Amino acid sequence: MGTPPMVSPIRMLPLLLVALAIRSAVCNESGPVIVEEPDNRVDFSNSTGANIHCSVRGHPKPSVVWVRAEDGTAIGDVPGLRRVLANGTLMFPPFRAKDYRQEVHAQVYRCQASNPHGSVHSRDVHVRAVVPQTYQVEADNEHVIRGNSAIIKCEIPSFVADFVGVQAWVDSEGQTYYPNSHNPNYDGKYLVLPSGELHIRSVSSEDGFKSYKCRTVHRLTQETRLSATAGRLVISAPGGHVQPKLSGDRLQELSGESAGSSIAMLCPAQAFPRPEFRWFKFNENGRKASVELGERIKQVGGTLIIREAKVEDSGKYLCVVNNSVGGESVETVLTVTAPLSAQVEPKVQTVEFGRPATFTCTYRGNPVKSVSWLKDGTPIEHKEAVLHINSVGREDKGMYQCFVRNDQESAQATAELKLGGRFEPPQLTYTFETSTLQPGSSVYLNCVAAGNPTPEITWELDGTRLSNSERMQVGQYVTVNGEVVSHLNISGVLTNDGGQYACVASSTVGSVKHAARLNVYGLPNIRPMDKVAVVAGENMIVHCPVAGYPIDSIVWEKNGRMLPINRRQHPHDNGTLLIEAVERSSDQGRYTCVARNSQGYTARGDLDVQVMEPPELLPIEFGVEAFYEGDVAQASCRMRKGDRPVTFRWLFNGVGVVNTESTMVNNLGGTTSILILDPVRAHHQGIYSCSASNDAGVAQVEATVIVNVPPRWIVEPTDKAFDLGSDARLECKADSFPRPSLGWKKAAGTTPGDYRDLVVSNPNVKVTDDGTLQIINIQKSHEGYYLCEANNGIGAGLSTVIYVRVQAPPQFKIQYRNQTASRGEDAVLECEAEGETPIGILWSKSKHSIDQAKEPRYTIREEMRGGSVHSSLHIKTTDRSDSAVYTCVATNAFGSADTNINLIIQERPEQPSSLKVLDKSGRSVELSWTRPYDGNSPITRYIVEYKLSRRNWETDGERMMVPGEQSMAAVLDLRPATTYHLRIVARNEIGDSEPSDTVTIITAEEAPSGPPRDLKVTAVDQTSLRVTWKPPLREEWNGDIQGYQVGYRLASSNNSYVFETVEFSKEMGKEHHLVISKLNVYTEYAVVVSAFNKIGQGPKTEEFLAYTAEGTPQQPPQDVTCTTLTSQTIRVSWSSPPLETVQGVIKGYKVFYGPSDVWYDEESKDIKITPSTETHLHGLQKYTNYSLQVLAHTSGGEGVRSQPIHCQTDQDIPEAPTSVKALVMSADSILVSWLPPERPNGIITQYTVYYKEHGKSDSEATLQKLLPSQLSYEASGLKRRDAYVFWVTASTTVGEGEMSDLVHLKLSNKVPAKIASFDEEYLATYKEDVKLLCQVVGLPTPDIRWTVHGEPFTPNDRMRLLPEGSLLIRQVSRDDAGEYTCHVENPYGQDTITHKLLIQAPPHPPEITLQSTTTNSIEVKLKPSVIDDTTPIHGYTIYYKPEFSNEESVQVPASTRTYTLESLWCGSQYQIYASAYNKIGTGESSEVLNTRTKGKKPEVPEVHRFVEVSSSSITLHLNAWQDGGCPMNYFVVEYKPRHQTEWIMASNQVKPTGNYAIMELTPATWYNLRISAHNNAGSSVAEYECATLTVTGATLPPSVPDSHVSWLPDWWPKWLDLNVLVPVIATIVVIIVGIVVVCVAVTRRKNGIENLRLREEVYQQYQYNASMPPPSTMDKRHPGFREELGYIPPPNRKLPPVPNSQYNTCDRIKRGGGSGRREHATWDPRRPMYEELSLHPPPGRRIPPGGPLPPHNSQDTLRSGGDDEICPYATFHLLGFREEMDPQQAGNNFQTFPYQNGHGSQQNFVNSPASRSMPRHGSGNYYSCVSGDYNCGHAPNEGHQPRHGSGNYYSCVAGEYGSGGPPSSTYYSTVPGDMTTSRMSNNSAFSPTYDDPARSDEESDQYGGSTYSGGGPYARAIDSVSQSGTAKRLMNRGSTSGSAGQGSPEPPPPPPPRNGDLPLDSSGLGSSLNDSNNSTASNQFSEAECDHDLVQRNYGEKHNVQANPVKATKSTEEMRKLLDKNEAAAHIQNGGLRMVSNEMNV
Repeated sequence: MGTPPMVSPIRMLPLLLVALAIRSAVCNESGPVIVEEPDNRVDFSNSTGANIHCSVRGHPKPSVVWVRAEDGTAIGDVPGLRRVLANGTLMFPPFRAKDYRQEVHAQVYRCQASNPHGSVHSRDVHVRAVVPQTYQVEADNEHVIRGNSAIIKCEIPSFVADFVGVQAWVDSEGQTYYPNSHNPNYDGKYLVLPSGELHIRSVSSEDGFKSYKCRTVHRLTQETRLSATAGRLVISAPGGHVQPKLSGDRLQELSGESAGSSIAMLCPAQAFPRPEFRWFKFNENGRKASVELGERIKQVGGTLIIREAKVEDSGKYLCVVNNSVGGESVETVLTVTAPLSAQVEPKVQTVEFGRPATFTCTYRGNPVKSVSWLKDGTPIEHKEAVLHINSVGREDKGMYQCFVRNDQESAQATAELKLGGRFEPPQLTYTFETSTLQPGSSVYLNCVAAGNPTPEITWELDGTRLSNSERMQVGQYVTVNGEVVSHLNISGVLTNDGGQYACVASSTVGSVKHAARLNVYGLPNIRPMDKVAVVAGENMIVHCPVAGYPIDSIVWEKNGRMLPINRRQHPHDNGTLLIEAVERSSDQGRYTCVARNSQGYTARGDLDVQVMEPPELLPIEFGVEAFYEGDVAQASCRMRKGDRPVTFRWLFNGVGVVNTESTMVNNLGGTTSILILDPVRAHHQGIYSCSASNDAGVAQVEATVIVNVPPRWIVEPTDKAFDLGSDARLECKADSFPRPSLGWKKAAGTTPGDYRDLVVSNPNVKVTDDGTLQIINIQKSHEGYYLCEANNGIGAGLSTVIYVRVQAPPQFKIQYRNQTASRGEDAVLECEAEGETPIGILWSKSKHSIDQAKEPRYTIREEMRGGSVHSSLHIKTTDRSDSAVYTCVATNAFGSADTNINLIIQERPEQPSSLKVLDKSGRSVELSWTRPYDGNSPITRYIVEYKLSRRNWETDGERMMVPGEQSMAAVLDLRPATTYHLRIVARNEIGDSEPSDTVTIITAEEAPSGPPRDLKVTAVDQTSLRVTWKPPLREEWNGDIQGYQVGYRLASSNNSYVFETVEFSKEMGKEHHLVISKLNVYTEYAVVVSAFNKIGQGPKTEEFLAYTAEGTPQQPPQDVTCTTLTSQTIRVSWSSPPLETVQGVIKGYKVFYGPSDVWYDEESKDIKITPSTETHLHGLQKYTNYSLQVLAHTSGGEGVRSQPIHCQTDQDIPEAPTSVKALVMSADSILVSWLPPERPNGIITQYTVYYKEHGKSDSEATLQKLLPSQLSYEASGLKRRDAYVFWVTASTTVGEGEMSDLVHLKLSNKVPAKIASFDEEYLATYKEDVKLLCQVVGLPTPDIRWTVHGEPFTPNDRMRLLPEGSLLIRQVSRDDAGEYTCHVENPYGQDTITHKLLIQAPPHPPEITLQSTTTNSIEVKLKPSVIDDTTPIHGYTIYYKPEFSNEESVQVPASTRTYTLESLWCGSQYQIYASAYNKIGTGESSEVLNTRTKGKKPEVPEVHRFVEVSSSSITLHLNAWQDGGCPMNYFVVEYKPRHQTEWIMASNQVKPTGNYAIMELTPATWYNLRISAHNNAGSSVAEYECATLTVTGATLPPSVPDSHVSWLPDWWPKWLDLNVLVPVIATIVVIIVGIVVVCVAVTRRKNGIENLRLREEVYQQYQYNASMPPPSTMDKRHPGFREELGYIPPPNRKLPPVPNSQYNTCDRIKRGGGSGRREHATWDPRRPMYEELSLHPPPGRRIPPGGPLPPHNSQDTLRSGGDDEICPYATFHLLGFREEMDPQQAGNNFQTFPYQNGHGSQQNFVNSPASRSMPRHGSGNYYSCVSGDYNCGHAPNEGHQPRHGSGNYYSCVAGEYGSGGPPSSTYYSTVPGDMTTSRMSNNSAFSPTYDDPARSDEESDQYGGSTYSGGGPYARAIDSVSQSGTAKRLMNRGSTSGSAGQGSPEPPPPPPPRNGDLPLDSSGLGSSLNDSNNSTASNQFSEAECDHDLVQRNYGEKHNVQANPVKATKSTEEMRKLLDKNEAAAHIQNGGLRMVSNEMNV
């Protein structure tokens, strides 16, 4: 048989290592613990900030968060105020006072650390940030009786008292008194108490002449300040005996005093005679005892001072003050605090499931108010120091913390509870439920349990364990998951099977139980119950095993009485009986359970209960505290009560006691047991326990036996000898009880006696706990007599004397030393050996013995010196060879020793060599050299000597010292660009070497080292500052200064500076300046200036602070209120505007006020100026509603007016009625009528009519009071033929007013016709009803006649005569205004009145005209309508709208005649109109005024004017850019190295003034620059290429491109030049194509118009005219149409979208509809085809301008379908031509017409070779004349028509715009060179780019770039730097010389306006303001539309666009008439698409 294979140990090793690593990792895991805990309180100043650290440890690494202590919520970062760092630090950075936030800076935080093992919290951290507050400290005066002591207090405000303390006191004589906590002078006159008061002893009268101030210090900011007031002593002389009087409270409390500090308890009392002070302290029992004074506790006067306070000093103190008159007392409660600390033991404990665990919290400190526990950061309801967990479960593992707290601080300690083993207590995963059954059925109960180890399940019924029987079967099994499944089956269930069933799962680590009832229908039944025994004092719980169902009640009885019969018995309805603390006397006996159902059937069951009592023992005692050996000890163990029998047992230290000779146990009578120890021995010492047990329990008592034993030797020390340097160990051991103290002493001399303690500070000598003396590295000094003593207080003790000897070989005190000697001098080497004699000495040199015979210069001598041997070696006249190591060897019987002496012969060092320059800069040079021979003396330093090249070394040389260990040095503080000589000298202690060779260097240039001088900043205006300065000192330039950087920022912010560049003026000493604009009004700015040269930028000047000029307040005064005081006085009050909006210093306020009904009229307003915020307005109209406004004004002007408020003056008595009439009505009656007072001064409450007979007094007058609505009164019953006098008064609530004029009338029998009404002026509102009064009297009744406007009145639908004679007019209109006359007549008389009717209506539209324009403003003239308005105009509203932007409006007063619209966009089109308004409403709008502001986009400069380069910077001269009339806004500067793809943004907000420098560039490097200039008219982009200079200032050669054509094949002939070949081939092709075209044209001409092909038709002119009949049509939709035309689609050039618009031109026209189109035929989306297009003229005829018209019967029309229709404004490319292919052929395009062409310019065409075949349309796009024989925009030759139109064009690259040039500013352009007279050369490349501010990147990128004059590429604009986001559309008002020609057909309607369709004005222009906000369709439109303008652009000048001016555009009606007369051809040629050629007729 073979042996089984063995596993190699090597193979098992990795597995073992892995297992160990896993175990180690698991074992090393731990919960989080806070290592560095933050302080309880963190106070910091806002200027310093604070960092709060929280360091934690644990494995895995815990995560740290900070939470609020109050709610535990996590906190995060608050920008600028709070940050939580990743390392757990909570950081509070410095902050401004205004940023203080209480929830951040006054908060209680906690640090929380967590990992998978649990969570812990730090103690509470009270954070408090302190913001500087203004406070004032005052020193109080103190009243004192002469001879008493005084205490002057320093009053510190409470809000800073926590941080401010008294530093010292200063008296008026300059003496300073400091608190001295270390050595205070308690006997002196002055003492500064620990609490800061100044104590003055024995005050005399002279003390009253001094004053005292306290000096305080802020502990956070260290700010010190003197008190604002000085305290004095107010000294009074005693006038008699005065009993003690207290100046403070009788009960004081001092809390929070820290332990270790000094405390002062005051007892301020004054008395005469001078009182005595005594201090007492109350003990715990409330008794007082005198305070013991000493070094720590002092009493000064009545003040008790405690130094280095302790917690024990806390308590209640009493100060008793007495003199011969009386007494007083003061109680002081002192609490001395000690820092809290806590500790939990054990820190980590591992407990198995079900086992108990205990944590004990030990804490220190004072006071401790509370103890609490946390588990994983969650509070536990436990307040004790000991935390006990009875049975540890899974949920109990984790981190536990004990917190102790008081009012000031808290402390915590952490412990971790881990679960031991891998056990899990049982858990029931499935259980059964309560069920109810009928007898006879079967039952299946199931329980499933899990756990580790596997649990066992048992079953119980009413607490009785069940086992298998015939009807009951219990079974269980274990599943594959480890779960135990147990079931109980009961077959044939009986009634008595009912009850409470339970399954119990148990294992070694725990158990779990589930119970539920099984109810079986049947009569009540109680199963038998076993006897129950219970221990007295415990609780008893029994259950009644009841069966049957249903059961109504279960009760318990005892002795026939139903329970409960006392408070300890608690029966429950379910049959459970609980008896608390059972007693034998009352609870033992038989109990009966009675169960009853609803039918009255009962069942009874008895239970016997036995109550047992456990034993109780009396304490045992041995009688004495301690025994001596040989004594007899005896103790008795006696039982006090308990059931018998009782078993006694004695234990000694937990082990049972066995009877021996000296130990005996005797039991007496079954109740007593005696222990006897005879005799007592040492081994009897220990703890003796007596236990007594019975069936009820066990009791135990114990006592301790102490046996005193005197010392005895275990190891007695003896004499010893040790070798020198060895470790000596002397044992001395003794035993006894108590344990003896062992000590060693050493004799002072060489003989025994005079023993002294060993020096415990010597680390080499120590005595261990067991008495062993250890001497490490024993020396001769340790030799001598030693004494060992053992003593425990029992007996005399033990002692022994021994001698310790040290055996030493020779030794030297110094083992090695260096010795130096100068070369040529004598040297002596010495050595001295100690040790046991005799000692022999030998000398050697470099390990070779010295032979004096061979070395005559060497001499050796020896001598004895006090027990040691001294030897010396003499060397004469030393030289370099004597440098060596000399050894002195000493030998004796115990060994040998040696010492080495290194002799160094020193001399001066040699000359340094190889001096080199490693590096140099402007101010330093770095040198290196080779170290020379140092002459055996270390080179202490090198001396670097340097000087200017023209100076000499002796007088002008400078030196710099370099440490000797260096061989490199940097010479600093040199001058840039200066020649220097340098050399090196080495130095040692002997002397200096010769200088090295000289090196010459020239320093490099450097950035300026000094700031500019004389910086001044002054305000120019409200938004500008002027900065002036002078250059730095000349010696600080360090090169040529190129310019200056001027930086500025808000003085109140910490933002970085905004810099602007200013060129340097080469004029020496000239002052430079810069005006900084666009600043905030009245704002303080900080300005700095620095100079720069080609190397870099110099230092900045100191900040200069300056304010801009004052502005005007931007907000009105706040809270304007008015209060009526009287009928003519109003009080107005307000508050100033918000401070941040004032923009200056308010000089005063202006109050504008006036009656509200004329408030619109500025001339009606009064103004009152006041400096205060309240004023009274006097002299106002009575009972009048006033409107008021208030504004603030500064030096900068008036601010914003407040919103009008309204107040009404009070009522007053009215004036007299204005007119009074008295009319005879009959022989005895008179009618009196009147008009209301002109100024009623209130609400008329009544009228009073007075009348009297003529001649009577006024007091006899009769009066009649009438209602205020009644304006007439009939006085009847008068005396006939008598004369009467009448007058009328009006009354208000104030009183009766003045009387009217007197009216006299005499009664008569004749009653003539009269009118009681008065002539009045009626004011009516438009469309309201008006009643004109005519009240008539007279007999007979008079005839009434009305005349209207002088004509007799004729009734109609609107006017009728009322029965009383009044005239009623319904819904008045403007035409009803005028005079209305009522005439009455009867035989006795006639009368007439005339009313004037005024109609109030909204005003008529005003006239608005253009006055002038600038780049940012438009001045308009307003003129009221020529039609006068009845209602005064209150003002005008001017509306103005820029192109593609929102409409804005401004209101102006009615008196305005001219108004300037400011802050407009430069170079932009505007539509302006106005409307007037009055109190009725707003009238109609005026006509629309179309105009534009002046200005255009920036113009790109030439490179040599714009760019200046140096070696490390590029300076851009921004002034080289022409702003185009619009002020420059900013520049965007980008750059990149030439071969780099990504651009580097230098700045995107460069100010447009001065220069801009790109710094820190690499010398001799090519760079690309991209500059974008922005103004309000748009932006221009230029790209440049340039190279920085070399370091020496040289330029780089230009890069020459490789001319070799590498892509040609190898077989291509070398002599064949492509530069010649390509033009030749192109010329041949052009000639052939021309011949073909001519041939085709001639052929087609012969065939006539009927045979023309479609390819020819596209060259004709088409006029879209829906009104003309379609003679013939053609379908453009057939598939071959495009191929047949040779059509090439235009590139998809996406052009700038219309802002807020979502449709293109085509879509806009096709989708729109509206009134703006009127009757014109337009494209209909429901129709598949366009309307017909007429063809004019027929081929073969050339119609010159103004020539005869062609026939109107042309049969050729073009019709297009709905799918391929031609959009209006669309430009098409024919025959494959594109402008990108040949710019000269760019004219071979045609453009479809807009739907309305009535607003276009003169439609003539350029008749040039480039445009013959396809004439340009008047609204089309134009391309530049790149090369040719004619000028752009001119009529250059015969037949050449000038360009015209309002669309976009391609501008001339270089040319002159003539009078006929294109007026548009939206065009394709290249960067112009000379835009006046030059023309572009033939070889100029055509590279169009968008020149519109609305362009986008994608659009411009499709066309490449253009060129600037310097020849570099011109890059496209970028969205991010574009100034404008809209495409410009400019409108032209009216007809000009460039309008449509005569006879044009009726124009089709325009594209639908974006803001709805508005009617056209007189010029045919729609009045829509093109509001783009309502557009909802696509926001992209095609190239065809993008740059087209609806009308000609107007630049404020007439452009002559036609050689022979024609009539302005005709109206639509005129055009129709021309068509009817067959005269439209001449106009069609100008309005349609026609071909014009002066060389070829097609």
